[in-house]
Amino acid sequence: MAVYEHFPELKIHQKKSFMSALSNKKLQQKLMQVFCNVNGKTFTFEEIGNPTIPGCTVIFELGIADAKSFSYIDEEETRKVLTALKKEPFRVMDFFCAIRYYKDYASQKKPLKFDYYMARFIFAEENMLEIQIFHERGPRYIPPKALVTFLLERINEKSAKVILKKAEGL
Repeated sequence: MAVYEHFPELKIHQKKSFMSALSNKKLQQKLMQVFCNVNGKTFTFEEIGNPTIPGCTVIFELGIADAKSFSYIDEEETRKVLTALKKEPFRVMDFFCAIRYYKDYASQKKPLKFDYYMARFIFAEENMLEIQIFHERGPRYIPPKALVTFLLERINEKSAKVILKKAEGL
């Protein structure tokens, strides 16, 4: 569970390391809760990064790896992962992220081409996290760096202290 067998390890487009204020287990629980909350929600382009298309809305569809495929992260899938985490935290968690773009016109929304990303979260040692992003296909309206920043902001929001911060010297 949580690892995709065909993750393209040699084609990483963005790699960042972070220090965590939480244990790996607690951080993984937080990740699942945040990803479940973000899934299917509509955001303005400005909430994510510098808009390359003005008047555009964005919807994320996130899935967690299960060996050869990905399962959509909903309440049930989140419960399954949280149950597995009670036994032991994962060393690696792989996610699929489809980013849907819609141009807002006065009377309708017009779908644009989507971006497809894979993200690998590596929990190297206690309180250390490496995120690797692979852009599978799409126009890259949201670049890999902006995707990482958006996800970090969601993880850190509504917390009394910063959960993830960039590791010094990395």
